[in-house]
Amino acid sequence: MAIVDLVAAKAHLRITFSDDDNLIEGKIEAAQAHLESLLGYEIETEFPTVPDDFKQAVLALVGHWYENREATGENLFEAPFSVWDVVRERRSYAWE
Repeated sequence: MAIVDLVAAKAHLRITFSDDDNLIEGKIEAAQAHLESLLGYEIETEFPTVPDDFKQAVLALVGHWYENREATGENLFEAPFSVWDVVRERRSYAWE
């Protein structure tokens, strides 16, 4: 289950129309999966109450991916710097 819902993502993106709802929902799922792969664990399994910095990292990825759908143009970052800050602080370095 996603740690960020569609309403929160649309508020973050300042979107009031529903044409892109499916697109945004897909980006929410992809952003959480990407963040969890960088962290090395599933967020909801590790934390009974999801910390806000994880939610913000997912929103940052959703916003970045929504605005930059192709790897062209001026903004060629793979992920916003704020996401890397969260990953650096919370990553699991114990691989089993």
